[in-house]
Order: sequence, then C-alpha cells, then structure tokens
Amino acid sequence: VQLQASGGGLVQAGGSLRLSCSVSGRTVSAYGMGWFRQAPGKEREFVAGISRSGSVTNYQDSVKDRFTISRDNTKSTVYLRMNSLKPEDTAVYSCAADEWSGWLRVGVSPLDYRFWGQGTLVTVSS
Repeated sequence: VQLQASGGGLVQAGGSLRLSCSVSGRTVSAYGMGWFRQAPGKEREFVAGISRSGSVTNYQDSVKDRFTISRDNTKSTVYLRMNSLKPEDTAVYSCAADEWSGWLRVGVSPLDYRFWGQGTLVTVSS
C-alpha cells in the first residue's frame, strides 16, 4: 500500500486547511487510518484516527472540536479538516494505515500502524 499526503501549507491563526491522504495498492476499506504530526524538536504525536467503517473516530484532546477526520472509500482518500488553527498546530502531518480485522478499531499509537506516507508541512502563523 502507498500513502500520499497533501494539502499542507501556510495559514494564519484562525484559518483552515484540509489535508488529504490518498491510498493506493489495495482497497482503502481494508485499512484503519490515522493522522499524526511532528513538530520540530518534538516526538510524533497522534492527532486523529478513523476506523475501517468510518463510524468510529478518535482525537487528541487539543484538536477536538477543531479537527475532523473522515474517509471516502469510493475515492480511496482520508481527510483531515482543520479549523481554528493555532500556531501550536504547526508540524509535519503524516497519514498512516494498517489492516485490522475489526471494522470499529481506531489506533492511537504510531505502533498501531505499519504503513506511512510522507508528511505534509502545516505552518500556522500568529
């Protein structure tokens, strides 16, 4: 499976961006998906995850009510809508995938995912 993240850029605080993660190589419904981010000098952290079915999601507390993860299995794409962006959201955002038998599982640790795409840089200016 190959993952391709896109949609990053420079935005002012309070603005919005939508990241996309295109999945190829196998039907995307086989994978639970997640978004992680890594800021300079910091460890990679979980941002949001979505189950294979799309019916279960999970978010880091700092992004709840601001970010929304979704998936369109017909387009083999997972999205991360980011609203009310803050300078502390500045990071390289990466999407990740893994094959789980359960339709409702959501992974929250990098160790839950075997497949990773390259990152896309999000910079939020104050």
